[in-house]
Amino acid sequence: MYQQMIFVNLATNDVAASRKFFTELGYTINPQFSSDDCSCVVISDTIIAMLLGKQRYADFTKKEIADATKTSEVLICLSAESREKVDELVEKALAAGGTVSGETQDHGYMYGRAFDDLDGHTWEVMWMDPAAVQG
Repeated sequence: MYQQMIFVNLATNDVAASRKFFTELGYTINPQFSSDDCSCVVISDTIIAMLLGKQRYADFTKKEIADATKTSEVLICLSAESREKVDELVEKALAAGGTVSGETQDHGYMYGRAFDDLDGHTWEVMWMDPAAVQG
């Protein structure tokens, strides 16, 4: 069965620093699609983050490249298998140089936190009780 994938392309000021940041979160780098100006971060079998140096990113758009520390360009939300896994990933991000983004969301059946990566891109991490979505 075909599994649709998502490739999130993000501009970065420092590919090497971003590569280090995401490996410290526990993700792997696919060397086949990485170079000095691009890092292919494998988040899951179906989610890939392409961290592109700004010059390389500019090859794909005629638009001005957003400064994610000043302008919200995208909110990326990753699911987590438990509340503890939400906290674990966010704490790893903070230890690796990320910053807290927004307030913790705790609705009982849904729990989430968010961080900004080294370039200011916002990553939300959410857990939802499976019983809350069953019909």
